[in-house]
Amino acid sequence: MTLSLIAVCIWALIANVLALLPSRDNHWRQAWVLIGCGIPLLGWVTLENGPFWGLLVLVGGVSMLRWPLIFALRRVRFWRGGRV
Repeated sequence: MTLSLIAVCIWALIANVLALLPSRDNHWRQAWVLIGCGIPLLGWVTLENGPFWGLLVLVGGVSMLRWPLIFALRRVRFWRGGRV
């Protein structure tokens, strides 16, 4: 297992621990920190292990951070003039 995949496993473990902790802002601050750390990790995994592993890590990250993605897609659809 490469160092980048180990780092992604640690990232996923930290994400799960943060989800267990109570939060006043519904975990949005933690989600933005995880996104900020996860994007470079995704690039590193893709560079070191190839696009298949990069796509697999992307799907795993999206499954853990699905609500920021859902809200971002709603906002983009709103800006384009679609219904919310």
